[in-house]
Amino acid sequence: MWRSTIITLFPEMFPGPLGVSLVGQALRDGLWSLDTVNIRDFGIDKHHSVDDTPFGGGPGMVMRADVIDSAIRAAKADAEDLPVLVTSPRGRPLSQSRVRELAAGPGLCVVCGRFEGIDQRVIDEHDLEEISIGDFVLSGGEPAAIALLDACVRLLPGAIGKSESLDEESFEQGLLEYPHYTRPQAWNGRSVPDVLLSGHHEKIKAWRLAEAKAITEHRRPDLWDRYQRKNS
Repeated sequence: MWRSTIITLFPEMFPGPLGVSLVGQALRDGLWSLDTVNIRDFGIDKHHSVDDTPFGGGPGMVMRADVIDSAIRAAKADAEDLPVLVTSPRGRPLSQSRVRELAAGPGLCVVCGRFEGIDQRVIDEHDLEEISIGDFVLSGGEPAAIALLDACVRLLPGAIGKSESLDEESFEQGLLEYPHYTRPQAWNGRSVPDVLLSGHHEKIKAWRLAEAKAITEHRRPDLWDRYQRKNS
């Protein structure tokens, strides 16, 4: 079983979207497990405080190193072999290749940051891998953790009915995915490209590759440059 542990101030946010559709069914089928650790349980003083004002001044609050350390150690007591990640807008951008690596392992533990972030000392102490899901800021790390888990779980054997459908997805070949069409054949004056109705599999394959290249070049020049270098 692929295991996951979420360290969070809001355990009630889980499983949330992870409890429905394919990943939810995989959870019910026992393909993966989901546990949560409530950071508030490790808070200090009578208020169970988990944050404090930043040294050096500035707005907002910072999650305390001692509190997060206790939560991580509690989580690792039952999952010592799991890599520990922290969701952060300053982290390394999450890639499909990293998702594949994580999905191929025993699971993962995710620390969900809040406020202005987590005290750097606990990140250094546990050598936490900082992961970002995009160049934008969320109110907390929980939505990013949900996205990360969804991306990993759908790659687990048995999670998706037709595993071959994963082979042509965006990023798998270094390109964005080609357009898709289904019935009705004509809709609002727009028709399905003739080649997709031809039954000629080689022509269809060539059309899809050409479309994937064109979309990638137009929308993600960074991916296109990487693809060209790899395939030159």
